[in-house]
Amino acid sequence: MATQSGLARVVHEGHQLLANRRVGLICNPTAITGDLHHAIDVLPAARVNLVALFGPEHGVRGDAQDMISVDGAVDARSQLPVHSLYGATEATLTPTPEMLAGLDVLVYDVQDVGSRYYTFVWTMVLAMRAAAQAGIAFCVLDRPNPIGGVHVEGGTIAPGFESFVGLVSCPNRHGLTAGEIARWRHSVEKLDLDLVVISMRGYERELRFEHTGLPWVLPSPNMPTTDTALVYPGMCLVEGTELSEGRGTTRPFELVGAPHLDGHALAAALTRLELPGVAFRPATFTPQFQKHARVACHGVQLHVTNVETFRPYRTGVAVLKAAHDQAPEQFQWRHRAYEFVDQIPAIDLLAGSAAVREGIAAGASLDELSARWPRDEGAFAEEREQYLLYT
Repeated sequence: MATQSGLARVVHEGHQLLANRRVGLICNPTAITGDLHHAIDVLPAARVNLVALFGPEHGVRGDAQDMISVDGAVDARSQLPVHSLYGATEATLTPTPEMLAGLDVLVYDVQDVGSRYYTFVWTMVLAMRAAAQAGIAFCVLDRPNPIGGVHVEGGTIAPGFESFVGLVSCPNRHGLTAGEIARWRHSVEKLDLDLVVISMRGYERELRFEHTGLPWVLPSPNMPTTDTALVYPGMCLVEGTELSEGRGTTRPFELVGAPHLDGHALAAALTRLELPGVAFRPATFTPQFQKHARVACHGVQLHVTNVETFRPYRTGVAVLKAAHDQAPEQFQWRHRAYEFVDQIPAIDLLAGSAAVREGIAAGASLDELSARWPRDEGAFAEEREQYLLYT
C-alpha cells in the first residue's frame, strides 16, 4: 500500500480543525497529492477556505535560487495573496501580525529532506511561534523524511552558532519528519498553540522514499532527486567553502571540485579512508552558474553503494579535509555573508561550531574530528523519542 500523506488524508477525510475556518497555507511545489494535484487546487475542493499563501525559501512555486529574496505577490493561478517568508532581511523569515490577521489556522505542507541545514522546517518553527503569539491554530500535513527516520548523525549546535541553517540545536541528520519536529518544538518551547499534526498512513521510519509510492517533486532548484537528499547532510558543508558543490550542474552535491584540485588524487585520498557505503570517481565538471561558473572544476563524484551503511555527514567532513590537505594554500573557507549572518563563517554555522574548521586547519584526523558526535547523536536520539509518530 502506498503511503498516504497528510494532505491526502485531509482531501479524503477532512478535518474539523479546518472546517469553516479561514486558512493560510505555507507551501511550495511539493504540496501535492499522490496523483500530482497541488494543495492550492485540492484543498478548496475539499471545502477548505484558503485565503492566503505563504512562501518559504525558493517561493510558493519553487523557482527562486538559494538565498535569493522572494517578494510577496498574488498567485497567478489561484489569485490568492502570497506572503514571502524569505525576503532580504532576517526579519522577513517570520510571519508578521499583519500577515496573520484574519486567519484562524496556519497550515504547513512542504516536503523536507532530512538535514537541519534545509530551511523549510525552521520556517515552520518560526511560523508556529508567530501563530502562538497571534492566537491562531497551526496544522502540519506530514510527509516522509526521504532519507529515512532511523539514523541520526552529526554534532549538535554550540551556543551562539544558531542560524537559519540550524534554528535550534540538533544533529545534522535528525531523522525526523516535519510533523515530529513540530511536536518536539511545541513541547520544548512550551508554545501556547493549538497544534495538530495530520500524520501519514502506511509510513514506517525505515522506508526509503522510493518505497512510499509517493511522487518526488524537487523541493528546491538544486535538490532534483532523492539521491541528492541522501548526500546532502554532508555535502552541504561544501557551501561553507569556495569549492563548487556542483550547483550549476545536473548533479548538485554529488559533485565537488575546484579549478586547482587534482580529481584523481582526491578520489584516491578519499578511497583510502574506507568510508562505508560510498565510492569516489574522479570527475571534471563545468558549473553553469554560482561558484566557478563556466570554469572547469576537477574533483570527485560520490556514488552511494549502500544506503544503510553510508554516513553522509562523516563523508562530507572527509571531503573537506581531503580537499584542504591536497592544497591548503589554495583552499578557502567562505567569508561572505551566509543566511543573513556575516560575523560567523558559513562553515561554523553549518557544522554547528568552529570545531570542524579549526580541526581541519590543525591537521586533525577524521576520527578526531568526529570524536564527539556519538555523544550528541545518542543524546538527541533519546530526546526525540517521545515525539516520534511512526514505528
